[in-house]
Amino acid sequence: MNNGSSDSTALSATGRDRTGSEDAASGITVPATDDAFANPLYARFVTDLLGIVAYGELSGFERLSSDARFSPSLADRAGLGRLAVQEFEHFEMVGAFLADLGITVEDAMTPFQASIDAFHERTRPGDWYESLMKAYVIDAFSGDFYRSLAGSFDPRTRELIRAIDSGDGAAHLQRRLKEALSDDPRLASRLALWGRRLVGEALTQAQRVGIEREYLAGLLFANEPDHTQHTTALFAQLTRNHSRRMSALGLTA
Repeated sequence: MNNGSSDSTALSATGRDRTGSEDAASGITVPATDDAFANPLYARFVTDLLGIVAYGELSGFERLSSDARFSPSLADRAGLGRLAVQEFEHFEMVGAFLADLGITVEDAMTPFQASIDAFHERTRPGDWYESLMKAYVIDAFSGDFYRSLAGSFDPRTRELIRAIDSGDGAAHLQRRLKEALSDDPRLASRLALWGRRLVGEALTQAQRVGIEREYLAGLLFANEPDHTQHTTALFAQLTRNHSRRMSALGLTA
């Protein structure tokens, strides 16, 4: 994935360093050690985030598998099929991690299923090229978001997120989008508009999840007196990262 953000951005967004921190209001401590899960609130925090990740990867697998059937070439079909396999492998990695914690991946995903399904229903692509753009925007946006939380994770969870983020999905999608835009410049205005809609919906979705599971914000910004200010800063950074990616495609964000 295309990062577009630095570790310092992640630290400023979360208000934590990697040695652990304490929420003065709730007494929550997130040490940078493997015994972090002894804290039930931290375990709940990670379970929810990994539930979102797992259902996102499973949904990605389903969408890419379906999109591959409508590819304009056999090479495109194989390329999207390869990415779909990666998404499912990531889903299984998260499931195994949760199982080690005594939690089924189904239980972790269930609270977010309806919300994520509704997001995908609102952002149903009109054709294969819009599907490609959606996969690119959502994959990169999700990666940026999870990396921004890195300072809140214990080492094992942080390593899992890094492993999921290590694939070449975004690079492949960016390359194929550039080729498509080069072959048909008329796509530019349509895909630029579609990209703006996608990132707007993604930001709204992130806010909705934060409201539905409001204690997450309390953990992420435990040391900050104004949660809203730091949430706004994080989303502004995500938007800037998206704008850079669109510029790299020659599109206006």
